Amino acid sequence: MALLRRLAVNAPRGVRVLSTPPPTRDELDLNFNSPREAFKSKKTSELVRAYLVYQICSINWIVENNDMLMKRLRQVVGQRLFEAIMKATFYGQFVAGEDQNKIKPTIERLRSFGVKSILDYSVEEDLSQEEAEKREVSASISACGDKAEEGQIKQYHVEQRFADRRYKVTSARTYFYLNEASCEKNMEAFLRSIDAVAGITKSTGLMAIKLTALGRPQLLLQLSEVIMRARNYMQQIAGGTGNVLTHHKTIEDFQRYFGDLSSKPEVQEFMRKITSDKEGIVHLFPWSNILDKDMNLSDSFRVPDPKSGQMRRLISQISPKEEEMFRNMLRRLNHIIQVANEADVRVMIDAEQTYFQPAISRICLEMMRRYNKDKFLVFNTYQTYLKNTYNEIVTDLEQAHRQNFYWGAKLVRGAYIEQERARAAAMGYEDPTCESVEATTNSFHRCLKEILGRAKTDGNNRVGIMVASHNEDTVRYAIHLMKEHNIRPEDKVVCFGQLLGMCDHITFPLGQAGYSAYKYVPYGPVIEVLPYLSRRANENRGFLAKIKKEKGLLLKEITRRLVTGQVFYKPVGNYTPV
Repeated sequence: MALLRRLAVNAPRGVRVLSTPPPTRDELDLNFNSPREAFKSKKTSELVRAYLVYQICSINWIVENNDMLMKRLRQVVGQRLFEAIMKATFYGQFVAGEDQNKIKPTIERLRSFGVKSILDYSVEEDLSQEEAEKREVSASISACGDKAEEGQIKQYHVEQRFADRRYKVTSARTYFYLNEASCEKNMEAFLRSIDAVAGITKSTGLMAIKLTALGRPQLLLQLSEVIMRARNYMQQIAGGTGNVLTHHKTIEDFQRYFGDLSSKPEVQEFMRKITSDKEGIVHLFPWSNILDKDMNLSDSFRVPDPKSGQMRRLISQISPKEEEMFRNMLRRLNHIIQVANEADVRVMIDAEQTYFQPAISRICLEMMRRYNKDKFLVFNTYQTYLKNTYNEIVTDLEQAHRQNFYWGAKLVRGAYIEQERARAAAMGYEDPTCESVEATTNSFHRCLKEILGRAKTDGNNRVGIMVASHNEDTVRYAIHLMKEHNIRPEDKVVCFGQLLGMCDHITFPLGQAGYSAYKYVPYGPVIEVLPYLSRRANENRGFLAKIKKEKGLLLKEITRRLVTGQVFYKPVGNYTPV
């Protein structure tokens, strides 16, 4: 803009220099109380639909029985009329359309009002509890069996009572492993989402994936257990707790600890493969080789016994076929990220249950190290209802700094808290979750403060965070921190995200005020997204206080339009997203 102004001043008389007008920006009401700003992107009919859907979500009996009611309605009226009813109500409120062509008008309208999109193909299998449990147990135990071994951590082994991972979960999609062909099919669906993002969002969109869609859950369980056993091993060697990297021990420290045993060839080979830098050991194992076709899990995850120097396995037994399945899972993920990189589409890897998460985060960090050298491409997700999330974030930020890659994260409260508490109590391990809603909020804000503090000290904008929250106080706190650290919306450090059809009174004012704001946009055929819609109904019931405010704003805007003769208001936006 400064260059254009200088050209205008220095231009010969009579010559007009065209300048780009500044993008439209509104003043942000941090109380999020303006119905006009919240809903200027909506037709009046859409406001009425939203109000009716929220009213239905307030009726407990309907929400509790929504799955049965939808199936009964479909039987009575037939599929065509049922789909029409759903599009006029729940589907129309929470889902953008059936395919990438039909979602285009929704994406373009969001964009014209300053809001970008995270696309998610939300098709789910409608499995019975019995079938889900059967699949999960079968896919979570190695062909070599699940025999008790020394050092085994029970948290990272399947438990029949919690094999249906949908138990007490209303806000997250669940994949159940069937076979390798189904994983290939899921990969193809993710690749189609990349095409949709690239073709529709003009390189401003993101797409979300779950690692459990791409491979056998047993492999994530075993890899997670390896990571936690490695931490226990490091604690045995060095004392203290936490991730290997946080100990700041060197190879020389290991050599001193092992003494004469360090001269043994197998111990020397182990030390040769340790990943380290001038500040100390980063990883005990060569994670950078994780995508190598020849990588063998059983051989890779071995450590020398501190007393004898003999090598011992940290991974429970795994068959050659399962080794191949692990390589297939990583091949699928790597291919998705490669295609996304070529299409300039960013990828968010969703968080899942704690017994999968160490493996998911480790794999995600390796993908960041590989692909985030020059830009943000891969984002990890951190659930702040977990007590240890702050420590994990600090460690991952340190790794990103030491290995010089862009660190991208989505910060969420989390989706599995009730299930995690119940599983921990039933299996007899420490509850990994915060004890209250207030503690979870404090955890979220503490993590946010740490991340934005690092973003400021980093100086090169190599830290990026999505604040994925429907909580007004958290959004206000994030904006307060941005101002405190002199982080501007256009610096591409902070963005905000909410679900399509929920909390419009937060998302749209943010986008219209120039903040980077996203809607999580589900799409897919009506019948195949019914499980997703069922969860949205349950989730809305769980946020009655927020719904009460949004319902009040909807009613005010509907009344205003009736009184001012704007019932047939047609939304036309001229905002440009950050």
